[in-house]
Amino acid sequence: MTSTYVNDLRLNELGTGDGSGTWGTTTNTNLELIGEALSYGTEAITTNANTHTSTVADGSTDPARSMYIKYTGALDSDCTITIGPNTISRVHFIENATTDSGSSGPYNIIISQGSGSTVTIANGKVSAVYLDGAGSGAAVVDAFTDLSIAGDLSASGTLLPAGDTAAGDTAAVGFTASEGLILTGQGSSNDVTIKNDADAEVLGVPTGTTNVNIVGVATAETFEPDGDTSAGDNAAIGYTASEGLILTGQGSTNDVTLKNDADADVLVVPTGTTNVDIVGVATAATFEPDGDTSAGDNAAIGYTASEGLILTGQGSSTDVTIKNDADATVASIATGTTVLTINDDITVVGRAVGSTITTENDATYDLATANNFTTTTAGTVTITFTNKSAGQSGCIKFVNASNHTVNAHADVAINATTLSALATSGTYYLNYYVTAASGNNTILVSATGALT
Repeated sequence: MTSTYVNDLRLNELGTGDGSGTWGTTTNTNLELIGEALSYGTEAITTNANTHTSTVADGSTDPARSMYIKYTGALDSDCTITIGPNTISRVHFIENATTDSGSSGPYNIIISQGSGSTVTIANGKVSAVYLDGAGSGAAVVDAFTDLSIAGDLSASGTLLPAGDTAAGDTAAVGFTASEGLILTGQGSSNDVTIKNDADAEVLGVPTGTTNVNIVGVATAETFEPDGDTSAGDNAAIGYTASEGLILTGQGSTNDVTLKNDADADVLVVPTGTTNVDIVGVATAATFEPDGDTSAGDNAAIGYTASEGLILTGQGSSTDVTIKNDADATVASIATGTTVLTINDDITVVGRAVGSTITTENDATYDLATANNFTTTTAGTVTITFTNKSAGQSGCIKFVNASNHTVNAHADVAINATTLSALATSGTYYLNYYVTAASGNNTILVSATGALT
């Protein structure tokens, strides 16, 4: 009988009666080739070839018999490598160690056995494949497709997934050119959970949501939200092109609270309002209110185009109080009045100009309406002051039109000769000073002689 080589390692199978005197040599060769089949081999591809054939030699050494085959050579395109014969069935580890003969690579090698499926190996990568030996229709299959590892998987280099994950994956790592690294999972509480070395949760993606729950403190150089918040958010940071940074919250006392490092409130937005409460001192280069105050404001600063700056308050003694750095009152407006009280001296750099001169031709002067008056008599008059306030003073232009009699109320203290002189026709200048709000002789009045 004649020797045959139909086994997967292409070893010499002696026929009955063959190998007389050489049987030992043939057997030793077969043993060596079995060892070669468990070894490492290299094979060079012709420069710039786009096809290459590796046929395992019958009964003699051949690098294509090795379990681990390293392909070398310089390429200018992807190269299809066909391993023959197409009837052998075995496992190979194949390395693409080719180089780029030009400047457009590096290139893939494509492992084939027949007209069936092929496996593409990128430059610099290693794949585990098996040849199914099905003849002309033989296929090459990636042996690690759907690989299941019962224990831990360790790598001294990096793990480079090359495909997308799917919705049904219970725990998967993937990659696409557009999405980059992809983590997909499916759990009863979280779809994805990242834990630290103490097996404590650091980050979780709750099942079926797009939310991310960070358990501890998140730090970042910057944080840039890209969507609006909504009314139902408990605590949210958002951004829109028109509104800019948005803080939205929902608490029983405040919707938004800013605190300092001592956990003390700095600024709050009371729940359901548009008010802002600054707990401490607010400092600013300028402060520009843009709306009017209202009667119910406890303490408010406002502005209108007609009134300008507006101060409005509501206190038991005064509505508005201005104090100095020693907490002493400088000026105040008594509650519910338009009376301004200034507590100390007034220094005027320019002129002090009275805004009101009131005409009182009957010589009865209402000191609640003005300080300065003018009088032109039409008959007998009695100089009288009403609504007096202690300390009030002013001036009167007094014109006696026709020798009219001039008398003085009991509250008025005036020189008798001066009073008599006022009965003569002429123009006089009177000064008054209120020493008390009521009582005889409590308003001191002086007058000039007739003016020319």
